[in-house]
Amino acid sequence: MLALHATGLHESTAPTSVIETIDRLGVLQIDSVNVFERAHYMPLFSRLGAYDKAELDNLHGGKHPVLIEYWAHEASFIRTEHYPLFGFRQEYNQRGTRERWEIWAAKNREFLDWIQGEIRTRGPLSTSDFEHERAERKGSWWGWSDVKHALEYMFMYGELVSGGRDGFSRLYALPEQVLPKRLMAKQVDPMVARKQLLVKSAEALGVATGKDLADYFRQNFVKVKPLLAELVAEKKLVPAQVEGWKDLAYIPASLDVAATVAEVGKSSRTTLLSPFDPLVWFRDRAERLWNFTYRIEIYTPEPKRIYGYYTLPLLWRGKVVGRVDLKNDRQSKTLLVQSAWHEEFGSASDVKSGLALGEKDMPALAKDLAKHLREMAKWQGCKTIEVKQKGNLSAALAAQIR
Repeated sequence: MLALHATGLHESTAPTSVIETIDRLGVLQIDSVNVFERAHYMPLFSRLGAYDKAELDNLHGGKHPVLIEYWAHEASFIRTEHYPLFGFRQEYNQRGTRERWEIWAAKNREFLDWIQGEIRTRGPLSTSDFEHERAERKGSWWGWSDVKHALEYMFMYGELVSGGRDGFSRLYALPEQVLPKRLMAKQVDPMVARKQLLVKSAEALGVATGKDLADYFRQNFVKVKPLLAELVAEKKLVPAQVEGWKDLAYIPASLDVAATVAEVGKSSRTTLLSPFDPLVWFRDRAERLWNFTYRIEIYTPEPKRIYGYYTLPLLWRGKVVGRVDLKNDRQSKTLLVQSAWHEEFGSASDVKSGLALGEKDMPALAKDLAKHLREMAKWQGCKTIEVKQKGNLSAALAAQIR
């Protein structure tokens, strides 16, 4: 309940606009997979319903944008105002050494300066906008060209910033081409920034362990662990014991726990979630909250896939209870349900207490999911929905769709 309230997936706390949703979440992860819809559009739909994607697109890019892209979780949109909080990341990589990047950059400084000069003269540019013999892709560095390698290095270190996107291609810009002077001049003490990000994580998650909080903005848990005690002493976080969790949990001091608990039993959304939705992106937490084991099977050879290529977790009545493999066949304007699964039925006592699904839940679950899929189809401009007979929920769902 606390988690759903905090992240805006309970009807009583549902946001009403794109920017309100992003303010609640603090970060919106970007991903290139477009089988159904790109990852940064999905968490907004899960909370707002059918919204105009242009509302998000118009918030980033250009001079003084409301949103900017950086490595906040993975590649993500954040409030431009929060960009200075990640100054510590531009100086030190939380996931390991950057030595090979720095050695490469030192050897290629003249090349990097040339790229900056091109951007200074021509304005924000994508990788494909550079005409240079070193613009050809290679077999190493994820297949990156030297141009892409240089752009990503300077973006990581803050020498360049995101100037928006052209389609799905990131535009790279000089900071002065995008940021207001006051933000360019703003420096935040690394420990202060880390603590602010931990509090933002807690506010977005509702209840979380220290590792959950660290993962939210990809901080190193060993580094931030002492800061959690400081935040408790400063009355910004409240420690809590959660039944079944071995690690201490934390609740943001700003959360009214009593008022939230009083709403138990009220409506929570039925929605499919992006694999990169903050509610489920840290798989360990999803297992602790709902005993929901979730992995993306994109990189699993097809014969070894269990659930499907790109399954979306299904939130229903306050629990993640299944997964659906969706595909938007844009040519035929058909929403394809490649597979639909519910979690295994629980014991009689777990079903009675609401902790697990029972067989009697199937008609209501299928009906609610069918309604949600119709909303998704309309949002995507699909005219029909086709349910393939794969998965233990597919037959009931197909009957409801018909």
